[in-house]
Amino acid sequence: MTMSDDDILAPRRSRSGSRSGAASSGTEGRGPIIDQDGREIRPETLEQGFREFRFEFAKDNPFAGSPFGNLTREQRIARIEAIAKLLDVAFVLPGTNIRYGIDGLIGLIPIVGDIITTAISLWLVREARALGAPWYLTARMLGNVAVDGVVGIVPFAGDAFDVMFRANMRNVRLLRRWLDKQPRT
Repeated sequence: MTMSDDDILAPRRSRSGSRSGAASSGTEGRGPIIDQDGREIRPETLEQGFREFRFEFAKDNPFAGSPFGNLTREQRIARIEAIAKLLDVAFVLPGTNIRYGIDGLIGLIPIVGDIITTAISLWLVREARALGAPWYLTARMLGNVAVDGVVGIVPFAGDAFDVMFRANMRNVRLLRRWLDKQPRT
C-alpha cells in the first residue's frame, strides 16, 4: 500500500471523521517535527514547502535541457575521455599489467550488458559529432563501436576481445588527433 502526499502531510481520517492513529488530538499527539540540526519545524512551513517544490523545464533556464549544464568544449572533451577510460581502462588485473574497464564487466551479462555498453559508446560518438567531428571520423568511430558490439556478443571470448580492443579509447584517440589538427579559435 502506498501513501499519497496528503497522507504524509496529514494523518488519515477514519470514516467517522476522527483522525486515525493512537492520538486523536492531531499534531499534539505526534510530537514536534525536528530537522537535521535539531530545530523544530512548524507544520505550516513544511506543507508550504511541499506545495512549492517542482522542477523547472522552462526555455529561459540555461540548465533546463542538459543535466550537466552548459559545458565548454574542453569540459566536454574531458568528460568524453573520462567515460572512455572508465569503460576501457579503469582497473588493472592484479598481478598483471592487463587493464580493463566496466565495458568488460558489464559485457559479462549476456546480450543486455553488450547493448548497454554499445549504447554508451554510441553516445560518445554522438558527443564527438556535437563537437564538430567530420563524417569520415564519426564513420570510423561507428565502425569501432560496431566491431566491439558485434564481437562482444560472443560469450567470454567477446568479453576478452572487449578488454583488448578498447573501442572507446581508440575513438577518443581518433577524436583527439583530429582536434589537435584544428586551428584554435
